[in-house]
Amino acid sequence: MEIHKAITDSDDRRLKTKYNNAVYVIQRALTLYNIEEVAFSFNGGKDSTVLLHLLRAGYYLHMKERMRCDEELTYNQCKFPIRTIYFESTSAFPEINSFTYETATKYNLQLDIISQDFKSGLEGLLKTSPIRAIFLGVRIGDPTAVGQELFSPSSPGWPAFMRVNPILDWSYRDVWAFLLNSKVPYCSLYDQGYTSIGSVYDTVPNELLCDNNPPGDKVEYRPAYMLSDGRSERAGRVKKSAQRLANNVSQSNGVSNTESQQTCIPTASVLGVGDEILFGTVEDLVGPSLCKKLHSIGWAVTQFNVLRSDIDSVAESVERQKSTNEMVFIYGGIGPLHSDATLAGIAKAFGVRLAPDEEFEEYLTNIVGYQCTGDRNEMAQLPEGITELLHHEKLQVPLMKCQNVVILMATNLPELDKEWDCLIELASSNGLLLLPKPFSSKYLTTLLSDVEVAQPLSALRIEFPDLSIGCHRKSRHGQLVITLKGKDEAKIDLATEGLFKKFKPGAFSVEK
Repeated sequence: MEIHKAITDSDDRRLKTKYNNAVYVIQRALTLYNIEEVAFSFNGGKDSTVLLHLLRAGYYLHMKERMRCDEELTYNQCKFPIRTIYFESTSAFPEINSFTYETATKYNLQLDIISQDFKSGLEGLLKTSPIRAIFLGVRIGDPTAVGQELFSPSSPGWPAFMRVNPILDWSYRDVWAFLLNSKVPYCSLYDQGYTSIGSVYDTVPNELLCDNNPPGDKVEYRPAYMLSDGRSERAGRVKKSAQRLANNVSQSNGVSNTESQQTCIPTASVLGVGDEILFGTVEDLVGPSLCKKLHSIGWAVTQFNVLRSDIDSVAESVERQKSTNEMVFIYGGIGPLHSDATLAGIAKAFGVRLAPDEEFEEYLTNIVGYQCTGDRNEMAQLPEGITELLHHEKLQVPLMKCQNVVILMATNLPELDKEWDCLIELASSNGLLLLPKPFSSKYLTTLLSDVEVAQPLSALRIEFPDLSIGCHRKSRHGQLVITLKGKDEAKIDLATEGLFKKFKPGAFSVEK
């Protein structure tokens, strides 16, 4: 069978692994269900084209094993019998329709053409056929992929069938490696710069493939397989809303958006993960230093917790903190060991699973070598669909961001300093972090007792609720240090004058 031979003869070790895993899933499904009970949803796109040829190869190997045949099968013996469903739409590209029908003819597909929406069409089809399982070309990163496994029952409210997802863990580059290595035809739109094809109303060529120097005035695009970053696969999907909030300058009580950003106090939570810290075996310097750094750029830290190296503990804390703070910063527990629960905990907090990330795996491979990472590197399993890699030329491995949760790799202060500097540079260039007006501070020292200053300070807090007023002593019998912090320096001065008036002159000194 030409597909099986093309992939097994390839030097691409990763592709072989992906191929073997996908074919195993297909053979497993063909063992669990009779051939009349399975179907294949084909839409003419690149993913379903890959799945078509994987099914052809999987069925071929299934029949060879079933017939215990060591020689090549005849055409009739391996003729593709799986029922193929095509949901025809008036909004589909003509090229998609043409390719679908040409493919059906070329490979003798039993094509069921349905003109209804996917759900209604399936309901009608399953009422009149014995279909129990449907092969789908769903991949991680697809909007419908969240929560799915290789074998996943249909969602509540849908007709009952088993979703079989052989290429669930395939990346954009895996798809193109398969298509190019196996030399099978694919829709011509992909050679015109389209990287993810929906309807004619929401799909345009990917601007990242635009040829900046075409002959004449004609705009040209490179083929889809030349897209270097698979994360931008859906960049050619047009947003439904043309209005961009970022371009609007909203007014609130006569204050511009820029001014309000400068005077606001964004909040962050800092979470450390590590049993060694809780046992007292390791002194945690990263967390306190991170709190200082956040404060230095005008952020208020509402929580600083150290968590057990336990998935549930991380998940519960992240879920709580991400909904009550603008950002959550988490460190520790990143790695391949059994105690490294951070990424799994974050995935659970967002209700997604850990899934292979090809780009992150490449970074790790460059550091420790392929022989150490293997085919299923646990450190390259990231929360699916929500993880953004934060690249910086000074970082050997990019940091990660899952929506409003930033994952730091630092285990010591020099590493934290380096990562923090990179974060600030990224914040300045692409708005990763809001950089508001920093806090102003005033430090007062006094020999007065706690009892003497307690009531006046309580009254001051009521009078100036937007100021932070803290107290501490450098030693048990040393001077009391009173700290006033806020975004409005004039209010700090007013609060200081108000406190001075309640005591005799000279009761307080202002620290420089």
